[in-house]
Order: sequence, then C-alpha cells, then structure tokens
Amino acid sequence: MKLLITGGAGFIGSAVVRLAISRGHSVVNVDALTYAACLANIASVSNSPLYAFEHADIRDRGALDQVLARHDPDAVMHLAAESHVDRSIDGPDAFVRTNINGTFNMLEASRAHWVRKGKPPAFRFHHVSTDEVFGSLPVDPEIRFTEETPYDPRSPYSASKAASDHLVRAWHETYGLPVLITNCSNNYGPFHFPEKLVPRIILKALAGEPLPVYGDGSNVRDWLYVEDHAAALLTVIEKGRAGRSYNIGGSNERTNLEVVRTLCTILDERRPKASGSYLDQIAFVTDRPGHDARYAINADRIRAELGWVPAVSVEEGLDRTVRWYLDNEAWWRPLEERAGGRLGHAA
Repeated sequence: MKLLITGGAGFIGSAVVRLAISRGHSVVNVDALTYAACLANIASVSNSPLYAFEHADIRDRGALDQVLARHDPDAVMHLAAESHVDRSIDGPDAFVRTNINGTFNMLEASRAHWVRKGKPPAFRFHHVSTDEVFGSLPVDPEIRFTEETPYDPRSPYSASKAASDHLVRAWHETYGLPVLITNCSNNYGPFHFPEKLVPRIILKALAGEPLPVYGDGSNVRDWLYVEDHAAALLTVIEKGRAGRSYNIGGSNERTNLEVVRTLCTILDERRPKASGSYLDQIAFVTDRPGHDARYAINADRIRAELGWVPAVSVEEGLDRTVRWYLDNEAWWRPLEERAGGRLGHAA
C-alpha cells in the first residue's frame, strides 16, 4: 500500500513512517517542517526506496494537489497539526489555520484525488485526532471516553481538533469520501519534542532545574506509548471500516504527579545525582486555564473489531523513554531552544 502521511517528521507521524516502511508500505511524507518537526526523526528510513519526502504545507491547497497527483497514494493518513495546548492558549490563530483550514484543504485535495481515480472503494482518508475533543471526565474509574461520547472541547487546541473531526465526518456523509477517525490518549516515547510533559521533566531534571507540575498534579491522563499508537494507526488504515471512528488508549491512567515521580525514580537509578533525589526538584506551579481533570479511553471497539491491544505498560514505556533521552543528547540538545519557556499563561 502507498501511504501519504502528513506530519511525518513530527513525533507520532515519524513513528508511523518508521513502522509503515518496516512493514513494507511505501510512504510519502508531507511535512511543512515547522518548529516541532525534525527530519532526524526519520533518518533511519530516509534512504529506503519505499520512502519519499515532500516539503509542503497543508495550508497550501495547490501544493497538496501537486503532491497527490505526483505520488498517487492508496490512502492518506492525516497527522499534521498544531498540538500543544499551552501554545494554543497563547496563540490560537495558528491552530485554527492549521488544524481546521489545513484539514479542509486535505479533505478537498484527497476528495479530488479519489474522484480522479474513479472513487476506488479501498481508498481511505484517515484523520488522526485526540481524546481532548471529549472534554473532561470525573474521577470515577468506570467512566471513560467512548466513540459515542459527546464532544466538549475546553481549549483552543481541542476545539480546533473537534472542528476538524466534524469536517471529516461531514465529507463522508456529504460526498461519500471513505474516511476513518481515531482519537488517541496522551502519547509519550522517543523523539518527543521537548516542550511536552515527559521530555520536559527528563531534561529539566538532568539540568538541575525545578520540575514544574501544574496545580497539585492530580490531573489524570491515559498514557500511550508512541510505538503502540503507531501500530494501532496502521491497524486502522489496514482493517478499519470506512466511516468508523476508533478510540486508541494505553489503559495506563496516571496522574501527572505520578508520572513525574516515576520519571524521577527512573533517573535516580539510571543517572543518579551526586546527592539527593530528582524528586527534590519537583515544584508546583499555577495551573493553566481550562486544565481538564481527567482523560481516559475506552478502547473496546478497536480491540474487538480490529484486534489491537497496547503492548507496553507505562512503567516499561517511561523507562524506555528515559533511556532513549539519556542516549540521544545529540538529538534533543538542539531542539531545547525551539521549545522555549513556560507557555499557557493567557488569561
């Protein structure tokens, strides 16, 4: 199968690119190379005959039409997005332009391509989204997001992703475009851009800086190892039913504070300080606006229909992640300046 993957130089996209090529798929990586993208993420496959790169922006419809005509993919996996909640609070305009307008461009370019090909029933437009579109959950562990949970986005980021989800569904209902939607929980793992929680804590710990935890750290997330997510996405593109949505979760609920403490404990073992523990660096900071209390995914549908289950526990995944950052300073050191300081301050 020839896959056109947008955002393939990003964190999740690059994991999908690497796995897809290892499984024998041809991949066309379309990426604008914005601040969070890094071609080093796909260096291991960049010389493969199965790989092609197109430097293009999903906000440029003409460029997308040219890429689709040039490569004639069998399916589109749309991962390109602005994704950091804090950045969306401080600068929502980029999220509207990329996540909403960019998705519209991808849908229209893909629909035109699908029509030119004679509307092959096997064609798929796979839109990769987030569990944040569903809003916030109560503490009750019996309540989790399902594919039928009503949308209730609380941040500019989640609102922009909710809007893009609705566009994708509308293009299926109105034009018959064969679409798939996946909504995933919090990803972590190798090649994660330093602004996100897990790498941010690892790198600040190593630098001897305070480890910022929003509020009291009680916000709960369902943690999904990025390589598990990549495997789920390929399972959906290969086996998913057109018009269907699938929730993807790691079944690993942890509070933010628990994750930070686990990272400190792993670092204490793998890179011990001269004295004391990394736990001593934890510092609670003012919470960000609209911080959802809990996300948790019910992944019964993808398990029952497509046979996917996560393979990596959060403890194993965090240990793998810490080891990767310890071993790959040459990758993350140049990116730290791009990440910048603390965001999400806007009133």
